[in-house]
Amino acid sequence: MERTVATLKERIRAGSAKIPAEKVIRGGMLVNVMSSEIYPADIAVYKDMIAAVGDVEPYIGPDTEVIDATGKYLVPGLIDGHIHSECSKLSITSYAKAVVPHGTTSMISGLDEYISVSNLEGLQEIFAEIKQSPLKVFWGAPYKTPYTVPQSTVSFNFNKDVHEMVQKWPECYGVWETVTEFVQEEDEDTLGAIAEAYKNNLPVFGCAPMARGTKLNGYLCSGVRLDHESYDHEEVVEKMRKGMHMLIRESCVTHFLAENIRAVTEVNPAFARRVSFCTDDVTATDILSKGHLDHVVRLAIQAGVDPMTAIQMATINSAEAYRIDHLVGSICPGRIADILFVDNLEEFTVAKVMTNGQMVAENHHISYELKAPARSPIFKGQLKCKMTTKEDFEYKVPIQNGKAKVLSMDVKGPFVRKRRDVELKVVNGVIQPDTQQDAIMVSVLERFGKNGNKSLAFCSGWKLKNGAMASTCAPDDNNLVVMGSSAEDMSIAVNHLIEQGGGQVVVENGKVIEFLPLPVGGIVSDEEPEVIAELEKKIDEAARRIGSDLPNPMMYMFFLPITAIPDYALTDVGPVDYCALTTYDPVLELVEE
Repeated sequence: MERTVATLKERIRAGSAKIPAEKVIRGGMLVNVMSSEIYPADIAVYKDMIAAVGDVEPYIGPDTEVIDATGKYLVPGLIDGHIHSECSKLSITSYAKAVVPHGTTSMISGLDEYISVSNLEGLQEIFAEIKQSPLKVFWGAPYKTPYTVPQSTVSFNFNKDVHEMVQKWPECYGVWETVTEFVQEEDEDTLGAIAEAYKNNLPVFGCAPMARGTKLNGYLCSGVRLDHESYDHEEVVEKMRKGMHMLIRESCVTHFLAENIRAVTEVNPAFARRVSFCTDDVTATDILSKGHLDHVVRLAIQAGVDPMTAIQMATINSAEAYRIDHLVGSICPGRIADILFVDNLEEFTVAKVMTNGQMVAENHHISYELKAPARSPIFKGQLKCKMTTKEDFEYKVPIQNGKAKVLSMDVKGPFVRKRRDVELKVVNGVIQPDTQQDAIMVSVLERFGKNGNKSLAFCSGWKLKNGAMASTCAPDDNNLVVMGSSAEDMSIAVNHLIEQGGGQVVVENGKVIEFLPLPVGGIVSDEEPEVIAELEKKIDEAARRIGSDLPNPMMYMFFLPITAIPDYALTDVGPVDYCALTTYDPVLELVEE
């Protein structure tokens, strides 16, 4: 319900038992995250609002629906404190089908991947989709787009002038993922977004991997409130001692909970009240096999956190960190009726889910028909790339034959790339990739029809023996990323994605052996989560068939354009040295023979 004078009167009357509740939940055990108590209590629900908790007899009218919760614990809906749902390759509707049955009823997101491939008109379409979804999205306006240094190419640039407008939108709850380097370098658009947030009394969300000491102090002096990016528990401790709310990230590729929860279990239990959870990047496969935030709650309990504290981390702590605790995060009068029916707190098995006062899921499945909206041309457009040839992916140098010493980006986990110097052959003026040395080609192509940029560099760690793989789902800018040991296969992979309007593809010996279509903006699909999970399995198997032994080869590859984490990255403007915040020449030395 909107907050108008008329609806406020209605809400007050419902809370005062002057209007009967539409639903009453009886017989359950309330998990009160506000008081850290568990006790028998009934719940009265009016429309999308919790009207009363405790004795709800006065709220029952002749048409009130009674829901039996005998034997169940009643837990607030879980809140994902930082998520790029687009990286799951699931649209908002499909993503809701995956996570809501596991108890995630709210998420905080910048929806920045959608913005990068559309514009504010496209963003409004996503807002409309969210309103029809059982999953709430508390949107933070991205501090800027793109997030890259130097600036890569996206469809729409989010800057300080845009912030002056969008921070006044009712959908805006803060400034999203303000990266350390942009504050440190005193970027005008970033500081403009923060200054506007001060005017509008909005919180500033952070992204400060490995920030310590004076760097962290300077960052905090800009006004950033919270952070989701710590690489060890000592980093968590320093940030919390300096006043930050901390989100512990447990994604499908970065498993940080076991390490970071030590700040609570080994250093200071009092930290627990300002620690919450996020998943950041997940896949349909992981959600369907492990769960979502319910899985994170279970991991925390297994790490030694008591169930009440773990549930608080997944609910009220996040709500308070983001200043939305008047809406979600607890089962209290006046809050939105997001309620989980949980069988066992230790095992944290979510049996049923209520969102916005409606029962929407049971036994890990949405219990009603939920359809994605019709997609406008904004999200159905084709990639604006020129078709390629193998020559586009040959690294040409000014010697005919000899040797080239090159800097290869060596993957050390999904985000961190380190320097690796490799000596490669030069044949007929072209540097030859070498699978024996695990040194192959990688390229990013601008796909929005802005400038036709195409970068070329070297990478290691994927261990491809032949073939190529490519993706148009590739944050932070969602340009087309391709890597391979064969320039011809790289060209075939790229051309297939251009022809199909986006997706992920694996090519071997001149043939497409697996393809995952992503027709919505080239980044997500409206298919059922089970369908995408099956396609993910096939695309990963195909990547392993051509040699990769990484746990998630495609996701490791599509993170290459992220420049915000040490040491190297690749965007459409070229290979990037994170430490120098500039592009670099990957050819270090040439020796002609």
